[in-house]
Amino acid sequence: MSGARVLVVEDTPAIRAAVESGLRESGHEVLARADGAEFERDLTTFRPDLVVLDVMLPGRDGFELLDVTRRSSDAAVLILTARDGVADRLHGLTSGADDYLVKPFVLAELVARVNIVLRRMGRVASTVQVGDLVVDADAGVAVRGGETLALTATEFKLLCYLAAHRNRVLTKTQILTAVWGYDNYDTNLVDVYVSTLRRKLEACGPRLLHTSRGMGFVLRADPL
Repeated sequence: MSGARVLVVEDTPAIRAAVESGLRESGHEVLARADGAEFERDLTTFRPDLVVLDVMLPGRDGFELLDVTRRSSDAAVLILTARDGVADRLHGLTSGADDYLVKPFVLAELVARVNIVLRRMGRVASTVQVGDLVVDADAGVAVRGGETLALTATEFKLLCYLAAHRNRVLTKTQILTAVWGYDNYDTNLVDVYVSTLRRKLEACGPRLLHTSRGMGFVLRADPL
């Protein structure tokens, strides 16, 4: 999946940094702001494909910035709201937000929701090809050498992440965070799933999923 431009407006530093990092890891170009002071200029100069807006912001809140977006941009909007913010969610959706996510949230879910909205709007392609492997995230299908691979949901999610970052070495921690939503679990979990996925891929052709010793894994058509 090719990346999109995502503008993040979130005033909590830790959340802002995590969201920015997660979206960059997913291949997107990200501009992160603590408030909406430069929002109109960012819409014009950065030209985001999608905006992530926290509702509770200093100065202008997320709903005001949503209205600005709808008046002056065709960017998609994902609203971040408090756990008990049912009224906020309804307000956001009726005001034109494309999706919402309740705090606290798992970073992997936010990244997934961003990607789903972008694909739905045609802002990013859902199909990635690596050698003779074609991965279609929207269709939920991976085909190699004309054969459809029989993958579990987790194996397919892992393959989608590797394909989106093809030709790039990914650490086990990065994979854990993106696929399972946390980074403090046993990294042997990644080894198990990579091994199973690799066997299924190699049943239809030469090796695509390589190990970079001491670093992680990479999906690429050419050997390291």
